[in-house]
Amino acid sequence: MGKKEKIKISEKINIKESQEKKVETDIFEQVIETPAKILDETVEITKTVEKAVYENEPVKKAKAYWNLLGPGLTTGASDDDPSGIATYSQTGAAYGFKFLWLALFTFPLMSVIQEMCARIGLVTGRGLAANIRHFFPRWVLIACTLLLFVANTFNIGADLGAMSEAVRLFRPEWNYLYLIIVIAAIIMLMQVFMTYQKYAGYLKWLALVLLAYIFSTLMIKGLDWKQIGISAITPSFSFNKDGILIVTAILGTTISPYLFFWQTSQEVEEKIEKGQTSAVTRQEAVTSAEISDMRVDVWSGMFLSNLVMFFIITACAATLNAVGITNIGSAAEAAAALRPLAGEYSYFLFAVGIIGTGALGIPVLAGASSYAFAETFGWKQGLRYKLRQAYSFYGVIILSLLIGVLINLFGLDPIKALIYSAVINGLVAPIVLILILILASSKKLMGDQKNGIWSKAIGIITIALMIIAGSATIWSILSK
Repeated sequence: MGKKEKIKISEKINIKESQEKKVETDIFEQVIETPAKILDETVEITKTVEKAVYENEPVKKAKAYWNLLGPGLTTGASDDDPSGIATYSQTGAAYGFKFLWLALFTFPLMSVIQEMCARIGLVTGRGLAANIRHFFPRWVLIACTLLLFVANTFNIGADLGAMSEAVRLFRPEWNYLYLIIVIAAIIMLMQVFMTYQKYAGYLKWLALVLLAYIFSTLMIKGLDWKQIGISAITPSFSFNKDGILIVTAILGTTISPYLFFWQTSQEVEEKIEKGQTSAVTRQEAVTSAEISDMRVDVWSGMFLSNLVMFFIITACAATLNAVGITNIGSAAEAAAALRPLAGEYSYFLFAVGIIGTGALGIPVLAGASSYAFAETFGWKQGLRYKLRQAYSFYGVIILSLLIGVLINLFGLDPIKALIYSAVINGLVAPIVLILILILASSKKLMGDQKNGIWSKAIGIITIALMIIAGSATIWSILSK
């Protein structure tokens, strides 16, 4: 064999070995890169699925609807604070399904009033207290503001106590008073130091905690939906002291002054956040689309609020009232009483709801007082400002929470705090409602966005009912 042939054979061998090595390398590379390829393909599939989901018409509509919700949702949800939950629980426990119709009855009343407040904020670019200051005697506003602050502070104290009790349902070894201090500190720090955009988003998502009450009720076995449906649409009333007081309590809980001030101011905050205004808005600047979006937001928030009222009354009527438990002192008591009757899941959701609604309701109570004070005395106000830019505004928030803590530290019964709050609300609510109706019906102030005839009529009915409710509350206290 010649030299050239040997070289050719050697080259063939080298080529073959090289090819074998390449195959081995390719196989090894394919094995190594397989996980990465799978991940890449998974990501691509996920993107495709996500795109298909988001381009799905119902999903698009749901997303657009959620983005539209804002101040109305958080205002309505904050109405179902632990104090409200205790009121609804007591209603169901004491009277069964008898007053279930109030959930449907109060829905249009509170929705129309809150819509008036929202319209005032949108059209004028000012909060409710600032508008009252411009059109009514100063002493009227100062009196309303002081009463609002006192009522809200008592309510904050009661809600802090309820949240602490709810936490202790899960961890009974934790100290009641220490928990109150910790809860108040967390709420205060978040409200003072979190940016408005983040804080508004936090409140919006927190509103979903109310779904816990719907789920907890639906988990109860053996609900008589026929009886529930009949009770929901059939007014039933007792013309005795207890019957009058329960209607008064529900009206006072669902149509509360702090909601009026918060709603109006939040509409202004939202406009400023969107860069639409930093001062008083001209009437012409408010479009019909803005009014329409606001209306959807407000009515959605109030619907959620009353839907939760409906389910809480239903849960306590079907369980507590059915076995003769007719006296509930607090929201936490209601949760504990439900445990052996409705099951662990219902108990858990009910208790979690108390903590969540307190975290939503307390900032709204404190914020409403702060907006009212700042607008009454002309201070710089708004959650969009940093602490150093609005000391007085944030000072009211901090003071409200501190007094709320002290109410519990000095041993004031939370139920008494709620009674005091109800009495003060009974005094201030009709007055503020009259002022709202006058402002929202003013052509000079509201232009084409003033109240229509139906809004006026429902406003007048609501005022009449709140005057009766306030008088009944005061009468009940004095007659004891």
